[in-house]
Amino acid sequence: MISSTGTGVGSRRSHSFRRLAVTGLVATLGAMAVTTLAAALARAAGVDFEIPDGGGETIPLGGFAVVTGFFSLVGVVIAAVLLRFSAYPARRFVWTAVSLTALSMVPPLIAGGDAATTVTLVGLHLVAAAVMIPALAWSLRARKGDRG
Repeated sequence: MISSTGTGVGSRRSHSFRRLAVTGLVATLGAMAVTTLAAALARAAGVDFEIPDGGGETIPLGGFAVVTGFFSLVGVVIAAVLLRFSAYPARRFVWTAVSLTALSMVPPLIAGGDAATTVTLVGLHLVAAAVMIPALAWSLRARKGDRG
């Protein structure tokens, strides 16, 4: 219910959602940039990013940005749903995001790349998570005093 001063529950919820959306978009762009830069540095150091199970294709640098961006935005959507429906959105988000990050390690481990490619891909997943999870959790904690 919105009070005459515009500071009611609806106003706070709207402000929290806007803050989450802006934080999420900025973090997504940051994760895309950092992950792509790290992949470029790894490629310059000799990591070939060739995945034999994918038909012997080499992952292009742009692919890192696209995939990181897509899954980061999925994380923002998950955070928004938790913001709306959870009493403890930050706590729930961290548990969910860490679990999904752990699951995201499976494809690089079973794709059949060489050791350098596999280790680098796992590391890139962790880089993206290290940008996204704290940023979104911080934004969610600002609501309802969720400090867990």
